[in-house]
Amino acid sequence: MNRKMQQAAVLAQKELAPGVFDLWIRVSDDVVEAAGPGQFVSLYSKEASRLLPRPISICEINTDLGALRLVYRVAGEGTKEFSGYKAGDSVRILGPLGNGYDVSSEKKALLIGGGIGIPPMLELAKQLTAEEKIAVLGYANEHTFLLDDIKKRAKVYVATDDGSVGTHGTVIDAIKEQNIEAEIIYACGPTPMLRAVKAYAKEHGIECWLSLEERMACGVGACLGCVCETTEVDEHSQVHNRRVCKDGPVFRAEDVEL
Repeated sequence: MNRKMQQAAVLAQKELAPGVFDLWIRVSDDVVEAAGPGQFVSLYSKEASRLLPRPISICEINTDLGALRLVYRVAGEGTKEFSGYKAGDSVRILGPLGNGYDVSSEKKALLIGGGIGIPPMLELAKQLTAEEKIAVLGYANEHTFLLDDIKKRAKVYVATDDGSVGTHGTVIDAIKEQNIEAEIIYACGPTPMLRAVKAYAKEHGIECWLSLEERMACGVGACLGCVCETTEVDEHSQVHNRRVCKDGPVFRAEDVEL
């Protein structure tokens, strides 16, 4: 078990798009070495009334700096607090948590990120060993983020809900419009997007891995607050569900019901 509770030092923070923040934190070497694409860390508020940590996916890993990059959207009082942190501040974290993506496949890869599911695609694109990598990123509007970073690692196409950038529509619309082909899909985003990606992958016979978004409480699999429905019986609970925080958040598409 590699997860570790510690005080992380804030190295830098900036706003990438309205309500979307880019936070670099320095952590211990063993945490950096254990972290991988698709995993997350839990951040704890300094306000005693906010007991539960906030899970934030790992966007990038910098082994030279001993740092993790966390890109997140302000969604409540906890993340609002984090958005005010500046260099020199500290934050209590637990991580790395969850099971991430397997980066060893040499298959032609399609990375699909939607909204705040886009950040994990950066480290995934960096670590994937496949020679051919295509990323399709879905945004609400022209306020894109991490676009230039991911373009350095993969060929990128964009879809926006309002048509202001790239394809007017969903990530699936962009894939069809550009006639994108792949042998394996990695996706992270809201459930409706993942449901569509799963259906597309099944229709075309493509291996598919999904990172599920789910509200989490403990983040370590103890409370069963973030279960998802599965096709197989879980050894822990003996029912058709799995813990997103512990068994996931990355699952093979055919193993989960969306």
